Amino acid sequence: MSNKIIIANFKMNLSSKEEAIDLCQYYQQKDKELTNVDFIAAPDFLWLEDVVKLGVATSSQDCFFEDSGAFTGEISPMILKSLGVRYCIIGHSERRKLGDTDEIINKKIKAVLKNGLIPILCVGETLEQKQSGQKEEVLKNQIIKALDNIPSSTLYSLIVAYEPVWAIGTGLAENPDEAEKTMEFISKILVSDFGFGASDFKIVYGGSVDALNIASFVNKKIIKGALVGGASLKKEEFAKILEIANSSNE
Repeated sequence: MSNKIIIANFKMNLSSKEEAIDLCQYYQQKDKELTNVDFIAAPDFLWLEDVVKLGVATSSQDCFFEDSGAFTGEISPMILKSLGVRYCIIGHSERRKLGDTDEIINKKIKAVLKNGLIPILCVGETLEQKQSGQKEEVLKNQIIKALDNIPSSTLYSLIVAYEPVWAIGTGLAENPDEAEKTMEFISKILVSDFGFGASDFKIVYGGSVDALNIASFVNKKIIKGALVGGASLKKEEFAKILEIANSSNE
C-alpha cells in the first residue's frame, strides 16, 4: 500500500522566508513521526530554494514551458530542477483563470517531464458545468488535452489533483462518495485513453480540505491524498491532516 500524499499549496499567502521555513520545518517534523504519509510543500517561487534546503519534498506552484529565453517574469522548469524542486503544480484553476489554456498546460507538462520533474495536474469543473451535467465531459477534455502526445511511459509518476473549482476556498468540499466516483471516472480515462496501468498514477482530492473532512476522503481506496490550500497555513490543523492521512493507511 502506497503512502498518502498531502500537498500544502501555500499560494501567495506567505509574507516572508521565515514564515515559509517555520511552517515547513513544523510539518517536516510531524512528517518524520509518521510512516504512511508523504508531505510535499508548495511555497512561493522566492522560498523554493530555502524549503528544498530543509530536505522537504518541494513543489513549484507553476512554471513556464521553455527552459530559457526572452520570457520576462517567467520561471523555467530547468531552473526549478537546478534548485532541487521535485514537483510542479500545473493547471490549477487559479492559473487557468489567469490565461492558462489546455494547450499551454500541455506544453508545461512536456517541459516539466523533459526536466525530470513530476507534474501535479489539476483538473476540475465549475459549479455551472456541474449543475448542467457537463462535469465528465469537462474533465475528460481537460485530461486528454493536457496529456496530448505524451507517452504514458514518461508519466509513471503523474499525480492528478481533482479540484472542483466551486469548492476551492469556499468551505464547500465535494461529497466524498461523489469525489470517489469522479476519481474512478478519471482513472478509467487514464487507463483506456493513455494505456496506464492501474498503479501507474495517483489521484488526490483538493477543494476546501480541512481536518474535519480529510478522513472521509483519504479513507476511500482510490483517493491517494489531498492538495490542501487554506488549511495548510494553520499549523495545528494541517498537522492533524497529516496525522489523519497517516492513520488511514495503517
